[in-house]
Amino acid sequence: MAIPRAAQTQRRTRIQEEKEEQILEAALEVFSQRGFHGSTIDQIAEVAGMSKPNLLYYFRTKEAMHRALIDRVLENWLEPLQAFDADGDPEHEIKSYIRRKLEMARDFPRESRLFANEILQGAPHIAGVLEGPLKELVDEKAEVIRAWIAAAKIRECDPHHMIFSIWSTTQHYADFDVQVRSVLGAGQEGEDRFEAAASFLEGLFLHGLILKPAV
Repeated sequence: MAIPRAAQTQRRTRIQEEKEEQILEAALEVFSQRGFHGSTIDQIAEVAGMSKPNLLYYFRTKEAMHRALIDRVLENWLEPLQAFDADGDPEHEIKSYIRRKLEMARDFPRESRLFANEILQGAPHIAGVLEGPLKELVDEKAEVIRAWIAAAKIRECDPHHMIFSIWSTTQHYADFDVQVRSVLGAGQEGEDRFEAAASFLEGLFLHGLILKPAV
């Protein structure tokens, strides 16, 4: 995980922590709009309202800021998947996962675009994470889904592609937010579109997967 330069000192003050958050907030704004290659330290410093030397005291490189943000995104995004429980009711688990992913698309659209930009560039900064911890977690939860299949709780399916499908359908509402709002038109710019999306996706996945006990 990327460690801010100031965090390497013996004592981190409240002001240092606030400055780091100020810089990362500015970096997130710039990276999510311009991508990694289109962003500069000067742009981030301007958005942060800081001088470039002051910014570089906290983060020595653009790469350090980008990696700190990516690490934070991955930690937050993987938490809902980690909650998948083999002993839980699959209908509840899948519904909760869809809801959590849509909430994250609603509340963290810039983070979603930051991650999407990184993937579209071939994941140059996080290939090791994708091939290591992320793959391990997805493989682990794929076994949970296989256990549900074996117990005749859900229909036969490919667990990995089931997870990919939930990712793609929920993150669409962050990465393509402008398109979604344009197509839906006036009156559905706020919370309503996410509630409508949740209802539809729950029906799509649950009706297609859940097996009800024979009466």
